[in-house]
Amino acid sequence: METIETKNLERLKKLSALYLNTLKPSNDESETYTVQIKLSNYSELGCLITEILKLCIVALDHDAHKTSETIKTSPINIALVLEMVLEMFPTNEFDVLDEINQMFIADSNNIT
Repeated sequence: METIETKNLERLKKLSALYLNTLKPSNDESETYTVQIKLSNYSELGCLITEILKLCIVALDHDAHKTSETIKTSPINIALVLEMVLEMFPTNEFDVLDEINQMFIADSNNIT
């Protein structure tokens, strides 16, 4: 008969395969991960990079928007920046954390 620990380990393996998919292992041997952002084209990528840079400039120097012609003529597209952040948000990973939490709550109830 399988022990609870063995069953939990198998369940964790299945959960991680189902839910832990935001980070992808790099193809090299650097032990790093990548996150994929879905974009329509290079223009959208350029726009996103520009918006992030403008947002950083304003965050570092609150008066930058008053002196910078680029930022003055082209206000920061906060919606675009937030949309990309939302796309990178690891919702599946939070689902697996809920599953793991429920699994251990069930186990602790069985022990007591």
